[in-house]
Amino acid sequence: MTVLSAHDFWAVAPEIYVATLACVILVIDLYVRSVRPCAAAYPLTIATLVSAGLLCLDGLFEPTQTVLNGLVMRDSVSALLKSGTCFGTAAVLFYARDYAAARGLWRGEYLVLALFGVVGMMAMIGAAHLLTLYVGIELLALCLYGMIAMERDSVRAAEAAMKYFILGALASGVLLYGMSLLYGLTGSLSLQAVSGATGTLEVSSLPLMLAISMLVVGLLFKLGAVPFHMWVPDVYDGSATSTTLYLSAVPKLAAFAILLRLLSTGLEGWIEIWQDMLLVAALLSIALGNVVAIAQSNIKRMLAYSTISNMGFLLLGFFAGTHAGYAAAMFYAVIYMVTTLAAFSVILALSRSGFESDSLDDFRGLNKRNPWLALLMLIVMFSLAGIPPTAGFFAKLMVLQAALEAGFVAVVVAAVILAVVGAFYYLRIVKLMYFDDAEEGVLTISAHGYRRSMKWVLTVNAIGLVAVTPWIGEVIDFIGKSLMGFGLS
Repeated sequence: MTVLSAHDFWAVAPEIYVATLACVILVIDLYVRSVRPCAAAYPLTIATLVSAGLLCLDGLFEPTQTVLNGLVMRDSVSALLKSGTCFGTAAVLFYARDYAAARGLWRGEYLVLALFGVVGMMAMIGAAHLLTLYVGIELLALCLYGMIAMERDSVRAAEAAMKYFILGALASGVLLYGMSLLYGLTGSLSLQAVSGATGTLEVSSLPLMLAISMLVVGLLFKLGAVPFHMWVPDVYDGSATSTTLYLSAVPKLAAFAILLRLLSTGLEGWIEIWQDMLLVAALLSIALGNVVAIAQSNIKRMLAYSTISNMGFLLLGFFAGTHAGYAAAMFYAVIYMVTTLAAFSVILALSRSGFESDSLDDFRGLNKRNPWLALLMLIVMFSLAGIPPTAGFFAKLMVLQAALEAGFVAVVVAAVILAVVGAFYYLRIVKLMYFDDAEEGVLTISAHGYRRSMKWVLTVNAIGLVAVTPWIGEVIDFIGKSLMGFGLS
């Protein structure tokens, strides 16, 4: 029997720490709830996430190694992404506090579900074994189902949770069946062992093609990529905006991680099978996401289709199948998370006292009512559209450059054309804010309608998308070096 060492437990200390504190916070909240909702739970949750994020950075410069009998991988990539997950979730809860409290969602259970979701994402990020990957995916999914359905008085939220649950269960079944087929073919669920079986299995083997196809299909559903995107608009629109913020932003880091673990570690030897699947999904996602978003009048649905489009660009980095492509995809995931945090946070800032600012018309004349929020939203829209000098421009540029260097010229041309089409609906928001007048009956937004602390954090969030541009090269180099430690060349 293998004896686990202290080193094994230290490698998963952040996960143990967050899970333990989540249980403690749930118990504490039961005793202080009568005083004020989340009076103790909220500061403890933020402290837990920030300290866990710092703890994750302990493994930043450690050599790549597997622990817990090959279940978990400890490397620079997992350290960065786990830390980003913790800090990103802390930002989500900070932004969401007032909105969730006004709608009766600000309870200890809501915060605990967010914390256990973080544990699931960290498990996905550090997975070196398909079972670890699956457990992480399901833990996150269960937490999201609960967070969406927690708005019990909302028919739309209940419908969104039910759709997400049913389709998510179907995708999980497909993913698990693909894993079982792969286990039957390779005799192991370890990603390293699966990779080692490359030379023993023919690429043209029908069972192998079926196994990999089912794995990719399951992952594409979790990403919300076409043609498995049908849940994204309804879930984004039906969920409370605070939950949509959590759902749309932080899990994208974990999504990048599972693609990296599975495609570059376990299935890299069979790139001929999954590369074309990613190409089709990427181009369809970019095309459908950008075209359908133009027709939306609800900003949450518009951003849902924007997410689909952006997942297409993320997939292009993996489609390139090179170190530069993986680095570009990781940079894209980070920038997308930061940009999405800012986008939905502006919506949260405008939504208060029972008013939902989810219509595009709510942004008419925003520059006259609140110039600072309008400026921040302009930066966010420019970043999502990929307009320089925002970080979003460089993120798209890196992905396209990686695909171009890999020799896929036609793919890059198609992606650029579709990106130009997609810029229309982002710039439409800018036009509404700066060139249209507010309609009668629209809630007037004052500069003092939300917390001053939220204003400053949101400012740093949005301005950072421009301020980081002088150091883009250093950031990309740092990501590239972390991936070198991951074993990619």
